[in-house]
Amino acid sequence: MHEMGVKPEPTILVTGVNGQVGFELLRALQGLGRVVACDRSMLDLSDLQRVRSVVRELKPSIIVNPAAYTAVDRAEADIDAARRMNVDVPRVFAEEAARSGAALVHYSTDYVFDGTKEGAYVETDATNPQNVYGLTKLEGEQAIAAAGCANLILRTSWVYGRRGKNFLLTMLKLASERPELRVVADQIGAPTWSKTIATATSHIVAQALAAGDAHWWAERSGVYHFTSAGATSWHGFAEVIFAEAMGERAPKVVPIPASDYPVPAKRPANSRLSLDKLAGTFGLHMPVWDDALRLCLSE
Repeated sequence: MHEMGVKPEPTILVTGVNGQVGFELLRALQGLGRVVACDRSMLDLSDLQRVRSVVRELKPSIIVNPAAYTAVDRAEADIDAARRMNVDVPRVFAEEAARSGAALVHYSTDYVFDGTKEGAYVETDATNPQNVYGLTKLEGEQAIAAAGCANLILRTSWVYGRRGKNFLLTMLKLASERPELRVVADQIGAPTWSKTIATATSHIVAQALAAGDAHWWAERSGVYHFTSAGATSWHGFAEVIFAEAMGERAPKVVPIPASDYPVPAKRPANSRLSLDKLAGTFGLHMPVWDDALRLCLSE
C-alpha cells in the first residue's frame, strides 16, 4: 500500500519523439504521468531485443508508438526495412504490453484501404492495401491484435506539421521557387495536423488513466479512424496553404490527375475515414481540416 493511498505516477513511454507526431505527443502528454521520451540515442528500434528489455526496465502503463517507416515510395524497394519498423516493432511492443498488463497506443494509416469505396471508410470495411507501406501498416495492426494486449490502433491520414517531411513544408518550399505548381486533384482525404493527433491522443490517454482499470480497455480496444474532419484533394489542400500563408504572392496551382504524376507507390483515390466510432466511444470531435491548417500556419 502506498503512503496515504496515493497511486504511483503512471509511466508513459513515447517513441519516435523526433518525428512530427512524436514531437507533439511529448508535449501533449505532459502532466498525465511520467513521460519517457524514446529517441534513437536511448532506444534503437531496429534492435528488437533492446526494445523488449527497455519496456521491461521502464514498466510503462501505456506505450505510445508513432514511430514508423513512412517513406511511402521508398518502401516499394525497401520492404525489409518497412516491415521491421511497421510490423516487427509494434509486435514486440504489443507482446511486452500483453506480458506486463500495459496498453499500446499505435498509429496506422488510410493506406490500408484501396480507395475504391464511394463514401467514407468505417473501421469494419475490408482492407486492401495498394502499396508496401499500406501492407506493412496493416500487418502491424494484425500483429498487435494477435498479441492480445490492451490497444488502440488509430488510423490517420495525410499528416503534416511544421517539422519533418510532409506536404505542407514541401509546398511552401516549392512555392518559393516556382510561379506555377501542378498538384494532384483526384485523390481525396483529410489533411491531419500532427498537433491535432497529439492533442486528441492525450484526451484519450487521460480518460484511460482516470478510469484506471482493465475493464475500460477491454471495452474499447481496437481500431479507430483518427483524422481531421472534412476532406479535400491534394490540390485543394495546396490552395488553402497558399491562400493562408502567401496571399497575393501565391503561385498558380494547376489541378492534374494522379496519372500525370507517376510515383512508385500507388495511392488510394478515396482516403476519407468516418469519425463516428471515435466520437461515439471517446466523445472526441476532431477539428475540420482547414481550421486546423490555419491554426498550424498561425503558430
